[in-house]
Amino acid sequence: MIKSVISMYSLRYSVILTYMLQSTEYRAWPYLKWFWRTEDFSKVAVRRKLVKTKASRLLQLALLMGMIIQILVGLLVLYLWHWHNLTNGLVFGVAIIISYPIVWAHLVVVPLWFGRIFIVQPREDHLIAVSEHIFRRHKAPKIAIAGSYAKTSMKEILFTVLSEGKKVAATPANKNVAVSHAIFAHTLSKDIDIIILEYGEGRPGDVMRFANITHPTFGIITGLAPAHLDRYKTITKAGEDIFSLAKYLDNKNTYVNGESPLAEPFFKPEFTIYNQYGLADWTVSNVRLTINGTSFYLNHNNRSLHLHSKLLGRHNIGPLALAAVLADRFGLNTKQIISGIAKTMAFEHRMQPYKLSEAWIIDDTYNGNIEGIRAGTDLLAELPAKRKIYVTPGLVDQGKEKRSVHEQAGELIAKSGSDVVVLMKNSTTHYIQSGLMAAGFQGQLRIENDPLKFYSNLSEFVAAGDIVMLQNDWTDNYA
Repeated sequence: MIKSVISMYSLRYSVILTYMLQSTEYRAWPYLKWFWRTEDFSKVAVRRKLVKTKASRLLQLALLMGMIIQILVGLLVLYLWHWHNLTNGLVFGVAIIISYPIVWAHLVVVPLWFGRIFIVQPREDHLIAVSEHIFRRHKAPKIAIAGSYAKTSMKEILFTVLSEGKKVAATPANKNVAVSHAIFAHTLSKDIDIIILEYGEGRPGDVMRFANITHPTFGIITGLAPAHLDRYKTITKAGEDIFSLAKYLDNKNTYVNGESPLAEPFFKPEFTIYNQYGLADWTVSNVRLTINGTSFYLNHNNRSLHLHSKLLGRHNIGPLALAAVLADRFGLNTKQIISGIAKTMAFEHRMQPYKLSEAWIIDDTYNGNIEGIRAGTDLLAELPAKRKIYVTPGLVDQGKEKRSVHEQAGELIAKSGSDVVVLMKNSTTHYIQSGLMAAGFQGQLRIENDPLKFYSNLSEFVAAGDIVMLQNDWTDNYA
């Protein structure tokens, strides 16, 4: 408690508050929850740093000026008490001065809330309303992608493959909410052949709302896993929201990942299920996995496509096969499909391999979920190496499933054949340890208290012939 109070009076306090707001996307409640549980503000920005933007600079300056003004007011009260015998001036003046960190940590939320309600939201609502007309009138097929994980990867695979023979437009990066869709709509030209939309899910009703605005004609559901359970509360609620995309499409033209066990209760006979063995009457054979990519044959009647992708892991075979089949459905020829699949490669921080000190690092640190851990540990188990090393801080946003999910993660890691497991110390560590021990893990276990130091000095930890799997991200606003 004392350490927490003292750390508020740091000269960097305005920077720390701005960083906390930026890290929580300027959302008041997540920011305040983080503020109230922080024990040492000097250790808040340990994994990342404040990104200097116009908004962050203005906010930091406003906080700094506000705190200085409050201190000056306190000094004025002390002056009046000393020279003019102001009643209770000493107590009042000191209280004003010492309370400035608490006061401004909370006051900063007021303009954010006001601006969101009265300025930003009305503008966004208008933009979204206009975009609905644009999407409704556009004649191109619209492919919507929803799911708890792998949405951006599925979108990028489709975009890469379909672009070999069609003019394709896709929502950029992971911009997957209504206002992002609206901004994207205003960039669409009439000559676009295919539109690809990524749907995020943050609270119940989001996916159906996005569908009603963007009017998709095809749907892809990449899977269901514990995620955003701080808002959905249960996996069932999350599944109902995600599968509302199929409901919008009357279960037609809906493709669902068959390797997602939690999604199975939502399956319908009308769905086309895709997995590492193929989809519909297309079958996969002769799979070969290496650190350089994935190759397989995709067979249909008397036709056989030999496909190679730079993407790693069996979990990518289903999405790649689906992209090839959709490309065929949209009129691309065999040469274009093979060429498109060959151009698919790992996306940043998503099973992205690179060499470090003659070791292979597989960077899969973009957020994370239990199905991602399953895919990562399966890949690690299949790849040959002198030493296999698995590194993770655990998963965020698991809600009441936190314990069971992390114990399951520990069991999966133990079965990967890892020689060394490195865990970042936080509130999930002991659950992962419990899972490791339950599965009979016999390798070396390391607990790191300083993640930034470990990642920064990774080259000193690895040796030639190692394969290191780095999975998941743990931002500073999670304990």
